[in-house]
Parts: sequence; C-alpha cells; structure tokens
Amino acid sequence: MKVLTYAEALNSALEEEMKRDESIYIMGEDIGKHGGAFGVTMGLINKFGEKRVVETPISEEGYTGIALGSALLGNRPVVEIMYIDFISLAMDQIVNQAAKMRYMFGGKVKVPIVIRTQCGAGRSNAGQHSQSLEAWFYHIPGLKVVMPSTPQDAKGLLKSAIRDDNPVIFIEHKCLYNQKGEVEEGEFTTPLGKADIKRKGNDLTLIATSFMVPRALKIAEKLSNNKSIEIEVIDLCTLYPLDLECILNSVKKTNRVVIIQEAIRRGGVASDIASLIMEEAFDYLDMPVKRICSFETIVPYNHLLEQYMLPNEERIYSEILKYLNYNI
Repeated sequence: MKVLTYAEALNSALEEEMKRDESIYIMGEDIGKHGGAFGVTMGLINKFGEKRVVETPISEEGYTGIALGSALLGNRPVVEIMYIDFISLAMDQIVNQAAKMRYMFGGKVKVPIVIRTQCGAGRSNAGQHSQSLEAWFYHIPGLKVVMPSTPQDAKGLLKSAIRDDNPVIFIEHKCLYNQKGEVEEGEFTTPLGKADIKRKGNDLTLIATSFMVPRALKIAEKLSNNKSIEIEVIDLCTLYPLDLECILNSVKKTNRVVIIQEAIRRGGVASDIASLIMEEAFDYLDMPVKRICSFETIVPYNHLLEQYMLPNEERIYSEILKYLNYNI
C-alpha cells in the first residue's frame, strides 16, 4: 500500500489510464501547466503533450459538446468542469444529449465520457462555488453518478468510470483533495454500483457520501467511546447505480437509519433513499428514517455561518442521540 492524497490518487488514475489507452484524453480550463484548480492534473501535460491534455476556453457548453462528439467517434474523453456550480452551462449537452444517445440510437453507439467536477462547501467560496448538486444528475436516466470519499476509492472508481461505455458524472469534494489514505499499488479498479461498509455496527445504519463519510466515521467512533453505540457506516461511493442491497441488508440488521448529505434536504438523494428503505424494509424499522442535511439556504461566504449551515460534527452527534432517545 502507498499513502497518497485524494488529489494524487486521481492524478495517478488519469496517468495510468492514459498510458493504457491512447484514446483517452483530458480537457478543461487550466488543466495543463497550472494542473487544474486543485492540482489534480499536475504534470500530465509534460507526460502526454497538448493533444491529450487540452486547455479550453471558459466555455463549459462548448468543450463538453466537443468531448461528447469525440466520445461518439470512439475516443474516451475526461472533461473537468471547474466547480459543479458551472455545470449548469453544459446541462443540455449532458442531460439531453449524452444521457439519451445510447438509448435513442438503439444501443448502436457508446458514450464513454467522464465529467469530473468539484462539489461542496467548507472553503468560504460562497454561494456560486459551493453547491452540492448531485441530485440533478441522480434524477436523469442514462447517467452514472460517482462520489468517492477516500484516495483508494477515488483512484479505483475513476479508472472504472473511464473504462465504462456510458456517461459518468464523477463528483469530487473540494475539502477532500488534501486528505491522505492508503492506496493499493499495481493495477486495480473499484466497481461502479457497489457501496462500501466503512465501519461495522449493530445499533444504527449511518449512510453518507463524499466529505460526509469521514465525518460519519468520526461521529461513529465518538458515539462508540462515549455511549457504547456501535454504528455501521455505509459509504455509497456510487449514487447511481445505487447499491440498494447493501443498504437493505444493513437496515435489516440495525433497524435504525440515519442518512447524512451535505446538500439541502428538499429533493435530495437522501430523500429518495429514505423512500426506498420505507418501501423495501418498512417491517424491519424500529423508527422512521432520519435525514441530516444542510439548512435550506444559499451557502454563506462567512466561514462561521457556512459551518453552521452544514451538517457539522456537533449537529450530527446531537441529532443521532436525539433520534436514539438518549439524553445529551
């Protein structure tokens, strides 16, 4: 095992895949000499040249459309859209074109395009650079949606996304890039559509994604030490395909469920998962499913207000205890 940051793991995945397959190239704003807004593509232009590390103008709709056409012709582009907030500019290309083409051509075409983008708050980037918009793409048939939380998962899932013949929205969290973790050496991939049980427990199922996963693990450890509550933490890894089997098996064991998401509660992925659990495992629940989400407001610039609106550790801890009817 090798210790890498989240950003280094993504960089390693891109380099390995570009060496493996010459049809793979990357494109986006400032991804060349600058290495991207968060350094993920650092050094790749020196190894693969300007034809495979393509610097683009500030035109998300334009270069996403170019990449889509290129994918239809047999290439495997990996597009970086700097901040998920700006992906709204390319929604027609993603939602109406990339997501639909394989179906509308009767399976005769492949659409192997990966769109990497960054989500989440926590860096005082304010309302237009801090949103969690994964539910937009989770709602669209034809798209796969990935949200890794660890360097190991980031590398393995990105390699699988690149090799997939369908469009994949690959969402990275800005606050994870400097997080370190062990990563396997040698060739490996992590399958799309499989959740990972990051911690086993019998008292409560705690479901999370992305930056909420390390937060969930901290809370689980704290509750174990302070209250002898053993929490099972499920990292969804892939929102779609959703590993419902993993979720339901855990629910049937613990009989209690809390879902954490950084996005606001209204219309979120947590709401859909809660509905699925109620439909498929109602008889196993000892109490209703609980959601812990960001407050329904635009992300503030002020750091203290930003931390208050997010599902911070203090709020998650206290709400879980209330849910379990513990005195705080």
